[in-house]
Amino acid sequence: MQPVEMRELFAFNAWANHRILGAAEALTADQFTKTLGSSFSSVRDTLVHIWAVEWVWLERLQGRSPSSFPDAKDFRDLASLRPRWAELEKSWLEYMSRLEQSELDEEIEYNTLSFGPSRDSRWQMMQHVVNHGSYHRGQVTTLLRQLGAKGVGTDLITFYRERKAAAKA
Repeated sequence: MQPVEMRELFAFNAWANHRILGAAEALTADQFTKTLGSSFSSVRDTLVHIWAVEWVWLERLQGRSPSSFPDAKDFRDLASLRPRWAELEKSWLEYMSRLEQSELDEEIEYNTLSFGPSRDSRWQMMQHVVNHGSYHRGQVTTLLRQLGAKGVGTDLITFYRERKAAAKA
C-alpha cells in the first residue's frame, strides 16, 4: 500500500460518509433515534459508531489510545454530529497529507478498548477504518429504507465513476 493509494481510499471514505449523512438528513429527529434493531439500535447510534471508530483509530495512529467511545446519546440529532464529523475529517486529511511510505509500513502499539494491547501496521489499521465504515454505511442504508427514506449507494466503484465523470466535465 502506497501513500497515494491510501489517500485515495480515504477520499472515498469521506465521499461515502458525506453521502450517507446527506441521506440521513431526510429523517425526522424521532426517526434518527428510533430503535430498529441492527448492530446498533438506530441510525444515530450507527452513524455515531462510524464517527467514533474513525476518531479512535486516528488517535491510535498518533500514539494515543482512548479508553472509551463517545456516547451516542450526546448527539440528539444529525446537526449535532455534523460539526464533529467535519472536524474529524479535517484531522484525517491533515494526517494523510504528511503520510510517508515508511510510516505506512511501521507497526504501531496501542491499547484496544476490550482486548488489551495490540500491534498492527499503519496501513492495516487504516484499511480497517475504511472497510469498517463501508460495512456500517450499508447498515445505515438498510435502516433508512426501513424508515421509509431513500437509501444511497456508497460503493467504491460509484466513487470512481463519479470522479471520472467529473474529470470529463
